[in-house]
Amino acid sequence: MGQHFLTDHNVAALIVRRAELQPGDLVLEIGAGLGALTLPLAACVKHVFAVESDSRIATLLGSELLAAGVSNVTIIQRDILQCDIKALAGKSDGSLKVVGNLPYHISSQVLVRLIHFREVIEAAFLMFQKEVAERLTAKPGTKSYGRLSVLIQYCARIYPLVSVAATAFFPQPKVDSQVVGIEFQHTIPFRATDESLLVQIVRAAFGKRRKTLKNALLGGNLGFGDERISAALELAGVDSRRRAETLSVKDFVALTNFLLTEVDRS
Repeated sequence: MGQHFLTDHNVAALIVRRAELQPGDLVLEIGAGLGALTLPLAACVKHVFAVESDSRIATLLGSELLAAGVSNVTIIQRDILQCDIKALAGKSDGSLKVVGNLPYHISSQVLVRLIHFREVIEAAFLMFQKEVAERLTAKPGTKSYGRLSVLIQYCARIYPLVSVAATAFFPQPKVDSQVVGIEFQHTIPFRATDESLLVQIVRAAFGKRRKTLKNALLGGNLGFGDERISAALELAGVDSRRRAETLSVKDFVALTNFLLTEVDRS
């Protein structure tokens, strides 16, 4: 199912320590596996919701927790993309901290989902393939800068937490991994009037990276015509001949807001 299980207990302990979790924290663990992170998490926080989609592994995890005498872990045998994260946060009357060794094939989807539910998430500490982690912190004009870079940098501070060699997993992946810390910012300096439109614009812009920004947006099924897109680009101070990877987060927000301003005028 695309999951590589963390088997190095020293690495697991280091991740939990550097996350600086507190005794009162409620933690959502994504991809709990056989409990390499679950056990040290349970030892230092109030409660852990351990999400594991594979029923056979969830059963084994339950046995591990029982043998260790751990009682503050709830195993949720479900796909994280189907979990009601807001409802889990409501169980504690507060916000969640998220920890996860993400299955490689859904790591981007999980991140986008966490961004969507960020109002109930204080911070996240997530394991990505090294290449994906580099995208999250990439700057405009670099090869790694893309859709995920813009979406996460729009609403969070991201920083490297722990580098993890491929040898720390079973089965062993072909690449090293990186745990990143993500602190969601609930006060955003440059806020998009419509965040769903911002997501659509960023997706369209990077969907056809080789095209000029204007042509990429026109072909992105956004529902805006040539005249409106041209006007919004001009108002945002963005040359229509530029490509998506050259725009800053602030540029994308300005473009989103001016597109809506143009709509309001019509």
